[in-house]
Amino acid sequence: MITVVVIAVLVIVLVTLRYTGRGRALGGGGRGLKRRFGPEYERAVARQDGDVRAAERELGERVRHHGFLQEQPLSPEVREHYVARWDAVQEQFVGSPQKAVTEADALLARLARDRGFPDGEQFEEQMAALSVHHAYFVQGYRSMHAAARDQSGTEEMREAMVEARSLFEALVAERQVDADRRRRPPSPDGQGHAPWPLTTRRHAKGGGT
Repeated sequence: MITVVVIAVLVIVLVTLRYTGRGRALGGGGRGLKRRFGPEYERAVARQDGDVRAAERELGERVRHHGFLQEQPLSPEVREHYVARWDAVQEQFVGSPQKAVTEADALLARLARDRGFPDGEQFEEQMAALSVHHAYFVQGYRSMHAAARDQSGTEEMREAMVEARSLFEALVAERQVDADRRRRPPSPDGQGHAPWPLTTRRHAKGGGT
């Protein structure tokens, strides 16, 4: 009888250790979560009114639910289609900012779905999954999604689209963006400049100079 009890206790201990180890491997603990999520970590803490433990539980749940998601590749044709559509939406912004932002938001949702993330109709779930794999890029998508549904100013919408482009480029890339690039501020032209100076284009088209 004693032997059976001892074996049962050992089994429980081993299962507990395995579960704990798995959780640490997925989330990496507090420091691992902070490195993995970057600005999303700080945002989660702020959402939890400074409660770090609650924020880490939230982020750990995201990792457990979406950490094993495998991003699906895009064919060259599909990739070219998305790039062409994004460029067209940017051009459309000059004449119709709200419509352009709404279409860009839908385009990014479809692209994320095609890469294997949850469907964009479940925005919070899609955002949670994206934050696990592209934490340094998701804030722009969040801002653009809000701008597509609110009466934002033109400059706010422009900034949201510029910031959202970093996630678009990460998702449309042939290879996953490396960790070092994830930690850099959005700078798709590689020189620290915004990739899409709409104000300049508008001036060039409207000013005739």
